[in-house]
Amino acid sequence: MRVDRRKFLSGAALAAAGAVGGAAGVPLVRRALAMDRPALGGGYASAADALTAAHSPNTTITYFVETDEPVVAFTFDDGPAPKWTPTVLDALDEWKVPATFFMVGRNLAAHADVVRGRLDRHEVGNHTWSHADLATLDRQRVRDEITRAHDTIRRVTGRSPTLLRPPYGHLGGSTILAADSLNYEVVLWSHQMREKKFRNDPGAQARDIIDNVGPGSIVLAHDVGPARRLVALRRLGEMFAGLKARGFRFVTVSELMKLG
Repeated sequence: MRVDRRKFLSGAALAAAGAVGGAAGVPLVRRALAMDRPALGGGYASAADALTAAHSPNTTITYFVETDEPVVAFTFDDGPAPKWTPTVLDALDEWKVPATFFMVGRNLAAHADVVRGRLDRHEVGNHTWSHADLATLDRQRVRDEITRAHDTIRRVTGRSPTLLRPPYGHLGGSTILAADSLNYEVVLWSHQMREKKFRNDPGAQARDIIDNVGPGSIVLAHDVGPARRLVALRRLGEMFAGLKARGFRFVTVSELMKLG
């Protein structure tokens, strides 16, 4: 599923303008467009209007891929770190499952040894340098977050990532324009581990993924965070086995996108 950036930005602006009318005045327009509220709370970052920064006519935002093939991509955000990342890598190795790791640059810089020599079958994506909410930053600071992580990933892994997952899935502000200018495609997700909901029933978390994943799904999990992460991570093998029994095969996000 892809979203056209220009339609997204212009449609939102036109809808807001129509609601307030031309004579409403600047303060009312600012309130209607939420320019007076931080983007973290659903506000509007005016830097996104600098459309001269756009390099391409379309920037893709992928939630899932439309395909009839029973394929699924597992993704892991926020790492690497010594606490949970090895658990994930061990499960992936045991089941010979490829995955896509959206890495935080400063975590990779601090814990490069955790993943060194263990990423052969896996893909690495950009999850910014510090896990900042890009929707609250201007375009230059967004670019800095992406490029600093990009350079760290290239230095440590020898690869140049092409996929960006913005922290919290926030697309506001200059996120899309910065991604476009740096030749990144944005990847979100269609299914996710819901550790809070299943904190006392990890088996239900596994069944939720096994029963609800469909062809072309992108599954979000995390390999950094509080102890509740284990609700999902300790059942990865069960999820892989259940999906294989349904006829699914596992691919990286880039491999999945090629099937779309």
